[in-house]
Amino acid sequence: RARPAPASRIRPCQTRTNNSRQNKPFPPITAQRRCYFRRQQRNIITMSEWLGCLCLQCISEKEVGVVEDLGQFKRLVGEGPSCIIWPLQSVVGRLSLRVQQLDVLCETKTKDNVFVQVGVAVQYKVVTESAYDAWYRLTSPTSQIQSYVYDVIRSTVPRMELDEAFESKQDIAHAVLAQLQNVMKDYGYSIVNTLVTDMSPDSKVKASMNEINAARRLKEAASHQAEADKVRQVKAAEAEAEARYLSGLGVARQRKAIVQGLQASVSEFSGEVAGAKPKDVMDILLLSQYFDTLSSVGANSLILEHDPATVANLQQQVGQSFMKVTGKKDFLS
Repeated sequence: RARPAPASRIRPCQTRTNNSRQNKPFPPITAQRRCYFRRQQRNIITMSEWLGCLCLQCISEKEVGVVEDLGQFKRLVGEGPSCIIWPLQSVVGRLSLRVQQLDVLCETKTKDNVFVQVGVAVQYKVVTESAYDAWYRLTSPTSQIQSYVYDVIRSTVPRMELDEAFESKQDIAHAVLAQLQNVMKDYGYSIVNTLVTDMSPDSKVKASMNEINAARRLKEAASHQAEADKVRQVKAAEAEAEARYLSGLGVARQRKAIVQGLQASVSEFSGEVAGAKPKDVMDILLLSQYFDTLSSVGANSLILEHDPATVANLQQQVGQSFMKVTGKKDFLS
């Protein structure tokens, strides 16, 4: 057990009681004392910083780090190594400076009461100078962008019909871009571009549109097919008429040549054979032609009446026809 100090060793300053201090008035705070207090405060803060340790934090390329000092924003650090005093300071977040894309799918209806799914791709990035606003002013930037996309789509598409909506995809994208640029620039975000990537109606509406398109195509195809058939038939009729005309010319020339040949044969035979009459010559020629006809017909399976009376009748008919043709020629000549 420690022994109490003897009374002789107690210093006079230690024997003073609190009553003497309470009776003494507090000295006034002068400018020198105020400067002294500030200097001591800075020394205390400096000592508290040195109580921690230097920590090296590396920020990736195209990123910016947010440094806080005991919960208070301190500074922004760029890519590369940065020294912070841990645990008093810490990098509470990193923001990417690269272009990011948010895909938003919104369901709405058109002016003609057709429900469609509109897909919009929003490309955005963080502005480096406004990284503080991008980190502290918005809790969820994607939700904010999605809400404004919904608002623009559901106020623009219902004023259009389905076909017009398909044709005005660029106008819809420009409307979304203008709205987002005006709003998101105050929060440190820059909207690079917006694209309407998809506009899909119901499957039944798709099927009906395909049927309408198919019917229109079939109608056009039928019209073209009928026009082609018309041209084909006209050309075939013209070809047939030309063929018959040429065939008639050929038959007429053939018959004329036959008649001229028969006349020449009869004249030569009558002049060389004394006492031969033109009728006898014609009978011989007719008989030879008849036998040639029989030989040609015999090659086919045909049954013809053949007796002397038939040959005589045929000879008489051919002779009368020949005499009529000859008489007409002489009359015309």
